[in-house]
Amino acid sequence: MSGQRGHARLDEDDVRVRASRGSRPRTRRRPAHAGAVPGFVAGVDRGRYRCVLDDRVITAMKARELGRGTIVVGDTVSLAGDVTGAPGSLARVVRIEPRRSVLRRSADDADPVERAIVANADLLVIVSALADPPPRTGLIDRFLVAAYDAGLEPVLCLTKADLAGPESILPGYDPLGLRAVVLGRPFDPAVLADLHAILAGRISVLVGHSGVGKSTLVNTLIPAADRAVGTVSPVTGRGRHTSSSAVALPLPGGGWVIDTPGLRGFGLGHMSPERVVQAFPDLAPGTADCPPGCAHLGAECALDDWVAAGGGDSLAARLESLRRLLARADGPDADDR
Repeated sequence: MSGQRGHARLDEDDVRVRASRGSRPRTRRRPAHAGAVPGFVAGVDRGRYRCVLDDRVITAMKARELGRGTIVVGDTVSLAGDVTGAPGSLARVVRIEPRRSVLRRSADDADPVERAIVANADLLVIVSALADPPPRTGLIDRFLVAAYDAGLEPVLCLTKADLAGPESILPGYDPLGLRAVVLGRPFDPAVLADLHAILAGRISVLVGHSGVGKSTLVNTLIPAADRAVGTVSPVTGRGRHTSSSAVALPLPGGGWVIDTPGLRGFGLGHMSPERVVQAFPDLAPGTADCPPGCAHLGAECALDDWVAAGGGDSLAARLESLRRLLARADGPDADDR
């Protein structure tokens, strides 16, 4: 008793242990945001997202819990916070809904990193001028590969038919069964009506390098768009970039047209050779006699004999384009001819 004199008896309830910074239990549970509303991403600009909700446009930022996930034009998202669309208001993107398609590219053919450009599109409208600047079938083929890989239907739109005819371009793509629209100035209302019918009610992406008349076409289809129109340099034959970022524009009568910046290259470095070959369905029958693991570049490839036996000049040009894409030795601009 004497040894305990002057000391209070303690039990475990009297012990206080200060929790360390990392001892608090963590949870993977994220806010449910049950009241979030759906929106369509129509524009992206330096971390701010222009989202369309019913009849109003909302500016939003990405919620912290989304991490580094990329949001692109065409995404369907859920929005929380201030969704009034009032000047100065800012909502939060709290969810990205599953995408049904993603159009991707890499910076160049040496870059294996996929960069999403547009989500949830249905059509890829490949715009190419027939002259001024001259058509670049290599770039058209790159767009076709990206379209087939993303599950988009490609549509070929040839402009400036008042300067040159489509006879040198269209036969090469006949085996693919592409829908094609040929436009010259002044625009034929019947041809424009056909193009509008193709785009109506769908999400369409317009791609093409600078100077091909893409912005002029957008302004014709959507007069309220007021996209800046550039000119072609008489020295280089290249157009001046008039669009700096992708933007979705509502098509009169329903649907969306997504205009993209003028592109001089379209890297496929993120795609395996097998994915590239699969995007040439017109050449697929000729690969039946290729040896296993054929790279379609060497003498053992059966495609040469198959094309020579009846493929004609158009398939010979397509085979040449396939092999340029598979080689990828000199970067994307080497085969944008």
